[in-house]
Amino acid sequence: MHIAPHDNANMPIVDADHDLVPLNYFNIVKLKEGESFDYSVAGYETCVVPATGTVNVEVDGTAFDGIGQRTENVWDGEPEGVYVPSGASVRITCTTDATETFVAGARYDTKLAPFAVRAADLDVVQYGSDDTKTHRKIKHILGAGHHDRVGRLLVSELYTVGQGGWSGFPSHKHDTDRRDETGELIETRHDETYNFRFRPDYGSGLQMLQRKVNEPGAAYHIMNGSTVLIDKGYHPCAVLPGYEMYYFTILGGLSQRSLKQYFQPTHAEQLHTIPGIMDMVAKFK
Repeated sequence: MHIAPHDNANMPIVDADHDLVPLNYFNIVKLKEGESFDYSVAGYETCVVPATGTVNVEVDGTAFDGIGQRTENVWDGEPEGVYVPSGASVRITCTTDATETFVAGARYDTKLAPFAVRAADLDVVQYGSDDTKTHRKIKHILGAGHHDRVGRLLVSELYTVGQGGWSGFPSHKHDTDRRDETGELIETRHDETYNFRFRPDYGSGLQMLQRKVNEPGAAYHIMNGSTVLIDKGYHPCAVLPGYEMYYFTILGGLSQRSLKQYFQPTHAEQLHTIPGIMDMVAKFK
C-alpha cells in the first residue's frame, strides 16, 4: 500500500502487472542535462509529465519538444505532458540542468495517436472550502478534455489550497464495476496510484484506507516522495496544519475510462456541505 520515498534508479516503482494495482504503471525518471532515458511498456498507454525541468519526448519517431516549464518544484507553474500510445518506443531527453519526470500508465491494448498536453489544455477545477477543511485544486492533464483521445488512463495533479486539511473526502471508493437495481452505473473499477509532495518538503500527512464501512481501517504516514497504491476501499488523506500537499494521481480503469466514485453512505450528507464537489466528480472522465 505505502512505498516509502527512495531512489528508484529510474526503475518502475509500479511495474506492469503489479500484484496490487495491475491496471497501473508508475516510474520516476531523474536525468541531468543531455541525458536520455528510453522505455516501452507493452499493453500499457502512458503519459510523460515532468515534475521539474524540461524534456524533449520522442514517441515512435514523433518529436514533442520543450515539455515542462517548472524549475524548483511542482508548485512552480503548470504541468505539461505527452500522451504515449500502448507499447510505443519512447525517448525522454533532459534539456535543462536536471529533470524529475513522472511516467504514468494504465493497461490498454489499442494503439492510439500520441499528442502533447500544454498548460492551456488542462482541465482545472477547484472545490471545497476553508471552513470545511477540504479546499483543493485539481489539474487534469489527461482529463475530460482528452476523453476521446485516450483509452483508460486518467492523470491529474491535486493540490491542497491553504495549509492543512483533507483531500479525497467525503470518503469514496472505486474498486468494482457495478450497477444499481435500475441498471444505473454507480461505481467503476479503477486502480489508483499516488505520489505525494509537501511544501516545505519536510511536511507530511496521513493516508487512510478503510476496507469495510464502519470498521477500523489502516493509516499510513506519508512524506515527501511517498507512493501510495489504492486497490480497494475508502481512502481519504490529510496534510498536517502549516503545510501544503500535492499528489500526482494515476487512475486506470478495468472496463472504461470515466471514473464513477461511490461515496461512503456513512458520510453521504457531507456531499451537500462541500462547495463544488459535483463539478469535481464530473471532470473524472
